[in-house]
Amino acid sequence: MNFLFGLIGAVLTWMLAAAWGWGWEMTLVVVGGVIGWLLGRNSKLATRVEVLERSMKSMAVGAQARAQPPSAATAPTPEFRLEAPSARAAQAATSTPVTTAAVPPIAEAARVEAVGVPVAPAVPAAPQPPAEPPLLARGFDAIRNWFSVGNVPVKVGMLVLFAGVAALLKYAADAGWFTLPIEFRMAGIALTAIAALLFGWHQRAKRTAFALSLQGGAVGILVLTVFAAFRLYGLLPAGAAFALLVLIVAATCVLAVRQNSLALAVLGILAGYLAPILISTGSGNHVALFSYYAVLNLAVFAVAWVRPWRALNLIGFVFTYAVATLWGVLSYQPENFSSTEPFLILFFVIYLLVPLLCARKREPSRRDIVDGSLLFGNPLIAFALQAGLLKGDPMGLALSALVLAVLYAALAWWLLRRTTLRVIGEAHAILAIGFATLSVPLALSAGATACTFALEGAGLVWLGLRQQRRFPRWSGYVLQALAGVAWVFGDIPEHAIPVVNGIAIGALLISLAGFASAELLRRASGRAFLVWLLNGWGLMWWLIAWLNEIDRFVPAYSQADAVLGLTAVSIAIAGFVFTRWQRPLHAWIAAAGFVIAIVIAMQQAQDHRQPFAEWGSLAWLAFAIGGALALRWIASSAAIVVAHNGWLWAWTLALALLLRWFAVDHGLAAGWAWALSALPMLALATLLHKKPSWIAWPIGHAFAHVLASLSALLLIVLLLVFGNSLFAAGSSAPLPFVPVVNPLELMQLGILLLIARGDGFAAFGEAVVAQRMRVLVVLGFAFVTFATLRGVHQLGGVPWDEALLWTTLAQTSLTVVWSLVGMAAWIVGSRRGNRSLWLAGAVLMGIVLLKLLLVDRNHLGNLYGIASFIAYGLLCTVIGYLAPAPAKTTTENAP
Repeated sequence: MNFLFGLIGAVLTWMLAAAWGWGWEMTLVVVGGVIGWLLGRNSKLATRVEVLERSMKSMAVGAQARAQPPSAATAPTPEFRLEAPSARAAQAATSTPVTTAAVPPIAEAARVEAVGVPVAPAVPAAPQPPAEPPLLARGFDAIRNWFSVGNVPVKVGMLVLFAGVAALLKYAADAGWFTLPIEFRMAGIALTAIAALLFGWHQRAKRTAFALSLQGGAVGILVLTVFAAFRLYGLLPAGAAFALLVLIVAATCVLAVRQNSLALAVLGILAGYLAPILISTGSGNHVALFSYYAVLNLAVFAVAWVRPWRALNLIGFVFTYAVATLWGVLSYQPENFSSTEPFLILFFVIYLLVPLLCARKREPSRRDIVDGSLLFGNPLIAFALQAGLLKGDPMGLALSALVLAVLYAALAWWLLRRTTLRVIGEAHAILAIGFATLSVPLALSAGATACTFALEGAGLVWLGLRQQRRFPRWSGYVLQALAGVAWVFGDIPEHAIPVVNGIAIGALLISLAGFASAELLRRASGRAFLVWLLNGWGLMWWLIAWLNEIDRFVPAYSQADAVLGLTAVSIAIAGFVFTRWQRPLHAWIAAAGFVIAIVIAMQQAQDHRQPFAEWGSLAWLAFAIGGALALRWIASSAAIVVAHNGWLWAWTLALALLLRWFAVDHGLAAGWAWALSALPMLALATLLHKKPSWIAWPIGHAFAHVLASLSALLLIVLLLVFGNSLFAAGSSAPLPFVPVVNPLELMQLGILLLIARGDGFAAFGEAVVAQRMRVLVVLGFAFVTFATLRGVHQLGGVPWDEALLWTTLAQTSLTVVWSLVGMAAWIVGSRRGNRSLWLAGAVLMGIVLLKLLLVDRNHLGNLYGIASFIAYGLLCTVIGYLAPAPAKTTTENAP
C-alpha cells in the first residue's frame, strides 16, 4: 500500500505540473511520490497504533478483573487475616508493630492458601537514576556558577574591561587616531617583533617552551614585515629586502643551534628558501638565485656538522632541487650550461656529505641507520637534472654516470672499512654498481637498455632473496623500474620487423623479469602485496609489448580484432598457469580478460559495423578456443563467477550486435533492430530457466556457483533494455504497425514474462523478492502507457517527440486505456475476492478522474475530449455494476 500511495502522489504531481505549466516536472514527480509514500506509511502506522491501543485496553481490563478479590459470598473464610499492602506500608512508616508481620513462613503459606491468591514476596525497587535537568535549566546553572564560583571579581572585571577596550577602539577608529603613515606602522611592527625576540631570548632558561614559541613568532612577523614593506608598499628596494631576509635567516639559525631548537631552525631555513620567491622581481637571474641557494645549503651543511637534524636537511634538499627543476623546465637554455653545471655539482656534493655527517654525529650503535631520502634521492635527482643539461649528448651523460660510479665506489671502499658504517657503505656500493651499469647502455637503444636493466634487476632480486638481504633485492626492483623508464623514453625505429625487434623484445623481457621476480618472492614467502604488484608490473609490460606492435603494424579497422586475439591467448596462458601451479592471481587475470572481451566486441562494431566482419571471425574463433580452455582450467577458482559471466555476456553482446547489423543492413525499421538485438539476451534468459546445462559448458558442475550472479545480471539487463526500449518509436516497416503485435512490443512482453518468473529477484534477498509483484505492476503500467502513445504516433500520425504527450488524441487514448486497465483490475479483484487488486483498480480510476478534471477538461471543445469524459463515465458505471468491492479479509486487515 505504501508503494501504491507513492505512485498516486507521483502521478498526481505530474498531472498538476503538466496542467499548470510548472517547471522541474521530474523533480516534482519524485517529491510527490515521496510524499505519497510517507502518507501511506503514516496511514499504516496509524492503523497499527489503533490496533495496539485496543489490545492494550483489553489487556488492562483483563488485568483489573484478575486483580479484584473474590466476593464475600464465594471467598473461603481465611484462617489468618491478610492485610492490604497499603496497610503494611502505613505500619512500616509509623514504626507500629504489626501482628501479622511476624507470622512464620508456614503460617504465611497457610494464610495465602486460605485467601486463594498467591502473594509475591516484597522486592525492593531498584534506585532510579536522577532525571537530567532540562537544557535551559543547565544553561542557567552554568551562568550562575560562572558568577558565583572561582575568582568572581577577576571574571567580572575582565568582562567590563573587554567592553571598555572595545568601546575605546571603536571611538579611536571613528576619530581617526590610527591614521598613521605606513612607514611608522611597519617600523612599529618590526620593533615590536624585535622586542619579542629579545624577550624570548632572555626567557630561554626560565621558560624554554614559551621562549622558543615567542622567538619563532617574532621571526615570522619580521619576515612578513619585510615582505609587506617590499612587495605591498614599496618601502624597501629589492636588495635591501633581500639582505634583511638573509640577516633574519642567519640570526635564526644561530639562535636555533645555540638553543638546540629544531623547530626554530626549520622556521629560519623555510624563511630563507622562501625569501627569493617573496622578493622576486622577475629578472630571471639564475646565477644570483643559485648563489643564494648555495649559501643556504652551506648553512644547512654547517648545521648538520653540529646537529643531526634530518628535517632541516630534507627541507634544504627538497627546496633546492624543486626550484632547480622548475627553473630548468621553464627557463633553461643550452647556453646556460657553463653557469648552471657548477651549482648542480655543488648541491650534489653537499647532500652527498650531509648523510655522512649525520651518521657521524649519531651514537656508534645507531650509525648504520640510512637516510634513504638523501642517500638515494640525491644522486637520482641530480643525475636526472644532469640529463636535462646534457640533452642530445648521450656520451656526456654516460661519462657523468661513470664518474658517479667511481665516486660512490671510492666512498663505499672507505665506509666498508668501518664497522659502524657498514650499512651505509653497502648502500654506496649498490649505487656504484647501478651507475656503472647505467653508463654502459646510455649510448645504446632503448630496447638494449631495457633488456640489460630488466635481466640484471631480476638477477639482483634472486641474489637478495638467496642471501636474505634487502639492498640487492630492492636494487633489482629499482633496476626493473629504470628499464621501463628507458623503454618509454627510447627512440622507436621506423622500419622494423613485427615482434622481432628490439622494442618488442625489450618490453617482453621487462614483463618476464617482473613475473620471475614475483614468483621468486612468492616462493620466499614474501609480502603478498608486493607479489601482486610485481605480477601486475609483468602483466602491464606484456600488454604494452603486444599493443604497441598492434598499433604499429595492424590497420586501424582491424586493431580491435587483433586485441581480441591477444586477449584469447592471454587468458589461455593465465588459465594454464593457474591449473599448473595454482596461482589465484592468474585466475583473476583470466577473468578480467573475459570482461574486456565485452568492451572489444563494442569496439569491433564501431570499427567495421559488426564484430564478425574483417578479421573478427578469426578473432572470435581464437576467443572460443582460448576461452573454453581457460574456463576449464580455472573452474575450481573463485574467479570462475566473473569469468563465466564475462564469457556468456561477451557472446550474447557479439550476437546482439550481429543481429542489429543484419536488421539495419537489410532495411528493417528500428523496431526490428530492437527485437533482433534482444533475441540473444532473451535466449540466454530462457536457457537459464529451462536448460541451464546448455550454458554451463565448459565448467560443468562449477556452474552452480555462477547461477545466482548470472540471474541477477540478467534481471538488471532486462530492466535496462526494457526501460530504454520504452522511448523507441517502434516502427515495424516494411510490415504495417499493429498495436502490441509488433516486433518492439512483443520483445517488451517477452521481457515482462521473463521478469515475472522472478529468477533474478532471489539473488538480491527476500526483501526484494517481496517487491516483485509491485515491480511488475509498475512495468506493466509503463508498457501500457507507452504502447498507447506509440499507437497514437504510428496510427494517428502524431510526431514522436515531447509534444506527443500533450496532444488531444494522446490524452484521450490514455484516458480510455487507463480506464480499461482500471476496470479490468476492478472486475478481476471483485470476482476473485482480492481486495488489493480491486483497490489498485480503484486508485487508477481515481487518477484518471483527476486527469479528466485537470487535463482533459481543456479539450472539452473537441470530440476527443468529450469522448474521454463519456468513456470514463460509462466504464465507471459498468464497473460499479460488475465489480462491487470485495469484503476485507483477515489478512488484509492485519496491520
